[in-house]
Amino acid sequence: METDGVTGMQPLSHQQVGLWIIVIGAVAVIAGLVIWAGGFSWFGHLPGDIHIERENVKVYIPWVSMLLVSLILNLLLWLVRRLLR
Repeated sequence: METDGVTGMQPLSHQQVGLWIIVIGAVAVIAGLVIWAGGFSWFGHLPGDIHIERENVKVYIPWVSMLLVSLILNLLLWLVRRLLR
């Protein structure tokens, strides 16, 4: 197979693209069910997340939760990129 000139990767066939769409959809459904069932009730309440409540103001900064999301997304993207080589 030929590679594209930019990334040096082989282009995906229509079947491969369809399979990836199905896999991504299945992961989204599973994640939605876990969230709906309360599997992430701890999210946003980690040590390091900032909660400030005053009489007229509520400030919420999920600092540690967003670092965790960033780490997980980076690992997933690295894994997908590694698998596509």
